[in-house]
Amino acid sequence: MEKAIHLELRYPNLAITEYTVTSPKSQEYNCFAWVAGDQERWWQPTPEDEFYWVPGVPMEESLSAYIQAYQTLGYVTCDNAILEIGYEKIALYVNDEGVPTHAAKQLLTGKWSSKLGWLEDIEHELEGLTGEKYGKIGQILKRINSIQR
Repeated sequence: MEKAIHLELRYPNLAITEYTVTSPKSQEYNCFAWVAGDQERWWQPTPEDEFYWVPGVPMEESLSAYIQAYQTLGYVTCDNAILEIGYEKIALYVNDEGVPTHAAKQLLTGKWSSKLGWLEDIEHELEGLTGEKYGKIGQILKRINSIQR
């Protein structure tokens, strides 16, 4: 698939970095589910039971709660986004208030993969989604590659 101007309008840094659309639009799952390997549910800690949230993790939109959610999948906090052989990494983006806004997972190439809300999935550079819409990187997490687990 090709680049998409409508995405560059929403995420201006995509226009100055490399990215590729990798799948069509879908409302079945969001970025937080995507990085967890779940393409059937929308992950969001809302009290109305409208979406899925990890049992036992505080139902709040905080970086701490999202980190705890991914810790249930074997992730630990990490201090860099450098590709490490034998590890899977995810990045949690946060806004100026520290509220998680987006998540991306690192590919074996070192590029990142994201599900853009109800829009497409893309392969991109980590900085391609920083900016006004998603903010900045709040935390990188890693776990031993699932093939090795």
